[in-house]
Amino acid sequence: MNDNATLAIGGSRSALGGLPQRLVQDGLVDEPTMQSALQAARDRKGGFVTQLIGMGAANARDIAVAAAHEFGVPLLDLDSLAVDLDLVRLVSDKLLAKHRVLPLFRRGKRMFLGVADPTNLHAIDEIKFATGLGIEAIVVEDDKLQRAIDKAIEQVDTQMPNLTEEEGVDLEGLEVTGGDDEHEGGVTRDEVDDAPIVKFVNKVMLDAIRRGASDIHFEPYEKTYRVRYRMDGVLKEVAQPPVQLSQKICARIKVMSRLDIAERRVPQDGRIKMKLSKTRAIDFRVSTCPTLYGEKIVARILDPSQAMLGIDALGYEPFQKELYLKYLEKPQGMILVTGPTGSGKTVSLYTGLNILNREDTNISTAEDPAEINLPGVNQVNVNPKVGLTFASALRAFLRQDPDVVMVGEIRDLETAEIAIKAAQTGHLVLSTLHTNDAPQTLTRMIDMGVKPYAIATSVSLIIAQRLARRLCTQCKHLVDIPAEALIKEGFPKEDVAAGFKVYGPKGCQACTDGYKGRVGIYQVLPVTDEIGRIIMEGGNAISIGDAARKMGVWDLRRSGLEKVKQGMTSLEEVNSVTIE
Repeated sequence: MNDNATLAIGGSRSALGGLPQRLVQDGLVDEPTMQSALQAARDRKGGFVTQLIGMGAANARDIAVAAAHEFGVPLLDLDSLAVDLDLVRLVSDKLLAKHRVLPLFRRGKRMFLGVADPTNLHAIDEIKFATGLGIEAIVVEDDKLQRAIDKAIEQVDTQMPNLTEEEGVDLEGLEVTGGDDEHEGGVTRDEVDDAPIVKFVNKVMLDAIRRGASDIHFEPYEKTYRVRYRMDGVLKEVAQPPVQLSQKICARIKVMSRLDIAERRVPQDGRIKMKLSKTRAIDFRVSTCPTLYGEKIVARILDPSQAMLGIDALGYEPFQKELYLKYLEKPQGMILVTGPTGSGKTVSLYTGLNILNREDTNISTAEDPAEINLPGVNQVNVNPKVGLTFASALRAFLRQDPDVVMVGEIRDLETAEIAIKAAQTGHLVLSTLHTNDAPQTLTRMIDMGVKPYAIATSVSLIIAQRLARRLCTQCKHLVDIPAEALIKEGFPKEDVAAGFKVYGPKGCQACTDGYKGRVGIYQVLPVTDEIGRIIMEGGNAISIGDAARKMGVWDLRRSGLEKVKQGMTSLEEVNSVTIE
């Protein structure tokens, strides 16, 4: 707490000094409120600036301006600066969190330290002692400072720990051989369990969970090795461990996934369960693939909480949500969700299953593999090696009186025919296909060999979807686009004439390149009598799409533009995930 700010004890009058006095004199805070903030800071052993902002008594920007003016200290906007992570490493996480300070940059033997309260001399002295550098304070806004500290600590944590020669590990002395395709990779179980390797892999996985990544990519190349996270649909490099350790990292992940570490010639699939607490566990679906310079490994993070978000959080327009719920209530028929890999199909299906998951409903699923554990649902992992295919699992389900059946993916004619028969005989069937939009789903099934009349009488609803990155609410800014350009992009003329705001990404400490999170873009097509007639008459995807538009069905492009109108995403993002 500020050493210059004191509370009078045993009297009605108080003595304020330093920054608290300046804030009171400037009229930013009244004296009783300041006294309360100082007392709260003393009780909680924190900073009074944080207390003031938390109480809603003052604005972080106003406090920073006043502090810079009072003490003649420079003021810096953290959003405009890339923090030097090498400098952050000089100070322990504990000190950064304790004093709420952040090393910003270095000039010779002087470190410039971001602080919200420049009178916190105790913090400055401790950082000076820890680093051996002279310290110059720079005032920053308190709320931005905390976000910047959290982000810097996360980024530092993803770097390779204790694996450089300077830190005592002889990389050249490690026994890592390229081996021959006919032999093992020269990696023993003892080497796989090396503490630095274990620590690195665990840190990468935990950090991916904290940062909300959906996938982790471990990628070996001839002279480099890199680790990337897929965050909000975009890959970001987070670490470059020494290339000499590529096989050890690979072997460690394969051991965790219960895969054969000696087999490097063919792809393998496995699973890791990481228990974070007594009540929360995260599963990783692991896939290996041999490349020129080793095995690339991709770990998909399967978080069960994603299925519990609820349909309102997925991004359906009100009329689309109403259609989905309407067909979920039907006792029979088939609901198909379509889109490319990573477009959120699984979450959409599980959201529907969660709605249907009641005591009086028998639900069975066949998946490859089961990505999300849903209590109350009978989930089966297909295993073609022992004859447990989608088709055989479906046959078994139909002998056990199911109400709802979910098939992870319709891949072949046999699975499609059994699923259709189930939908025609009093069961609700949910499944996925890989197609570009809803009309193409129907023609894709015909190409697989399914009879047109069977499609027309069984498929009731098709949902095509994509995921677009959400604009960060803290830094998105207005973009000026001429009306002619908006109309050319596909916005209805009447909407453009009425006027609406278009936002674009900027980027700040709270987001990634101006985006944070993702939102679904949907095409929800009910298979009506008219659509069924087109299918029976051998119509193609174009004629089905034309009929859908006449029915008022929005295609993916139209739904994406609506998200732009609502300020949820940018026009550039919609252009990247939909076709003009």
